[in-house]
Amino acid sequence: MKTSARAALALAVLSGALWASPAQAAENDRDTTPATWAHRAEISYDSLQRHLYQGPQEHGLYLEKTPRKAEENPHSYLWPLREAAAATVDMSELPRVGARYDRDAAERFATLRLYFNPRDGRPGYDSYLPAPLGQGGDVFYDDNAVVGLTFLDQYRATGKKAYLERAAETFDVVGRGWDDDPTKTCPGGLHWVDSPANYMRAANVTGLSAQLAAELYAIERDERYLASAKKWYEWNWSCLRRSPGLYDNSRDDDGTVNKTLWTYNSGAMIGTATTLYQATGDRSYLKRAVEDANGSLDYWKQGERLHDQPAIFNAFYFDNLRILDEVRPDRAYRQTAAAYAEQTWKNNRTPSDGLFRFQPSGGGDHAPDAPAETLHQSAMIQIFAGLATDPS
Repeated sequence: MKTSARAALALAVLSGALWASPAQAAENDRDTTPATWAHRAEISYDSLQRHLYQGPQEHGLYLEKTPRKAEENPHSYLWPLREAAAATVDMSELPRVGARYDRDAAERFATLRLYFNPRDGRPGYDSYLPAPLGQGGDVFYDDNAVVGLTFLDQYRATGKKAYLERAAETFDVVGRGWDDDPTKTCPGGLHWVDSPANYMRAANVTGLSAQLAAELYAIERDERYLASAKKWYEWNWSCLRRSPGLYDNSRDDDGTVNKTLWTYNSGAMIGTATTLYQATGDRSYLKRAVEDANGSLDYWKQGERLHDQPAIFNAFYFDNLRILDEVRPDRAYRQTAAAYAEQTWKNNRTPSDGLFRFQPSGGGDHAPDAPAETLHQSAMIQIFAGLATDPS
């Protein structure tokens, strides 16, 4: 079974209330400098390490949440650990202070490898630690895709080929999730989980895997990466795109469409299209990326939509808007991220321990009695660090 957080996210309901106006967002952006965002990232990282990191004596693992209940697993699932790794890479890239996090980043990737299961020809990163540290779990292809993307982040940060090789390995894992049954409605798409019981082809795994393939192609220039990136990207565009920047969650094998919208599905398609443009020079991909960015912002900035999205999904979204901003700058991208980050810092952080607490969905208003989670604490670190390193 997937994490309790994943189950809660699947039940989350979007609501509508007041969101910061563009003028308010711009004011927040002026008042909060990159140095301030860096300081907030450092404070939030320190809180993550103090309250959720289990230390070298526990193999560098993390708790899923704190306080931990007796019946819960002793360590986090794969997804939160991946986000802690991504947050640590971001910390290592902070101006002036980044080098002090290099050792932590290297440890995160050694710990990630503890989740890898080389099982009988179908290897992959299990949702939970395999024996001897845990009972193992299924291979969720979306988790494996984001693990691969994080290996690429660390490769770009360090230049060490081992990280590139790990990313290529995860490409092979997610690639076997492609559905080749021509009789299904909208044939194709990537399965959510490596299981005979899988019944859906999902926007998240297909878009994130397309992004992994596109980034690998940009580095390696291997045509198989380009072919996969295009095929997977086009399936999401053709089979799940509701309107510019908005992608339905999934298609079931019986043709049913789950119409839930998530910010990270918007983000993955923006990031993939931007990377394909950079790698191929095909301006149609840049046009699509801009169209999806504008359409998604028009939607997500309405009411409380961004506020109610899981923090980790917003971290993906803002990261991909930054990728586009580097190619085709638009102040709206940073202003939107800054407005959300400012609101969350003020309203969702518990000052006594520095941890962020949300509703069970992972988003929404502060829940002071809720456990704090590695997943969403890491998300806020990523968002703050991204604003700190944004040159715009």
